Amino acid sequence: MKKNYDVTVLNRNTKEQSKGVKLIQADRHDLGEILRDYHFDVVIDTAYTSAEIEELLDSLGSYGDYIYISSSAVYPEQTPQPFKEESHLGTNKFWGKYGIDKIEAEKVLLKRNPNAYILRPPYLYGEMNNVYREAFVFDCALSDRKFYLPRNGEMKLQFFHISDLCQFIDILLEHKPSQHIFNVGNKQVISIREWVELCYRVVGKQVEFENVYKDIEQRNYFSFYDYEYQLDVSKQCELMLETLPILEGLRRSFEWYKKNREKVNKKPYLEYLDKNIGCKK
Repeated sequence: MKKNYDVTVLNRNTKEQSKGVKLIQADRHDLGEILRDYHFDVVIDTAYTSAEIEELLDSLGSYGDYIYISSSAVYPEQTPQPFKEESHLGTNKFWGKYGIDKIEAEKVLLKRNPNAYILRPPYLYGEMNNVYREAFVFDCALSDRKFYLPRNGEMKLQFFHISDLCQFIDILLEHKPSQHIFNVGNKQVISIREWVELCYRVVGKQVEFENVYKDIEQRNYFSFYDYEYQLDVSKQCELMLETLPILEGLRRSFEWYKKNREKVNKKPYLEYLDKNIGCKK
């Protein structure tokens, strides 16, 4: 909106819409002729499957650029890291069908529109993130809980703030690079210990850790799989020189979360912790 774009969103209108957008209320699996008379300068899509790509392309009238938000889940976990855009694609045991479906969606899109752009982010965070990741740590901090950290806390994570994703889309539209597939993300990775410390800091709390070495599934009590990976984002960095510092990104995320707690899809990590690992404090 800050750039005076006319933004149209397509969804089923089951949740509150962002301010300033024009809504086309529809199910993407049953579009019929509803989009036929529109022209869109840019289509930004997050389709999960190749069928969703096909259905949208079949329903569109005229459009300019097409930008598809894919995923780093397309890279098999055994592929040498950091993953490059030209790395082998295939099944990742942590992401399973989700990653395979994204691969097939990419293939269908490029077959039908070779000029489309494909972005492969790591973990997205920031305002309007409805996945229980940083919000889980915020909840622990707000409740003055100690934090149960998987093993020694040195597992690395890679993030990308939603504002940086939007900025990079703007850059693509302005420069129209000849490359059409980009890994996107922060150049620096961060340990889970450092990430939790930063989450507590933005809440204004000091974290007390307890390390968990028990042979239990990490995802039962923590926001991420026991899976460390890194994307090579050097090609993104040639076009976008800076990304938002993660501390500032987490501050923005917390400010949004304080007013929108009900919009996050929470998981029972705290209940599992209290019952199976430790006490509440």
